[in-house]
Amino acid sequence: METPSPAWLRAVLPLCLLSTLERGESYGYALLQQIEESGLGAVKGAVLYPALTRLADDGAVEVRWAPGEGGPGRKYYRLTDAGRERLLRERRAWRAFSAAVGTTVDGPRAPHGTDTLHERENDR
Repeated sequence: METPSPAWLRAVLPLCLLSTLERGESYGYALLQQIEESGLGAVKGAVLYPALTRLADDGAVEVRWAPGEGGPGRKYYRLTDAGRERLLRERRAWRAFSAAVGTTVDGPRAPHGTDTLHERENDR
């Protein structure tokens, strides 16, 4: 898979963070790793931490400090009830939006037995 454009990643990062935090509390570096392992590519801390701060300011995540294991303390993030509600809304919106983009980019489905431009490009 090609690495997505940085603008796309910044746009979907809040949704991806909420989805990742739905699995449980986590800290910044672990979130960076999970997002990269999901196939979205590397996210810089300069992009991640402002997104987490905005989610906290919006009440979607809660932040707590905990002592580090042999190092400095860590900020842990967890989803709030408001964050769960936002995640449900944004998932529905994302699915509708991504379907519309897919239709626009790939074009409508061709009748059986005919090729679309997209299919001809994939055959090259």
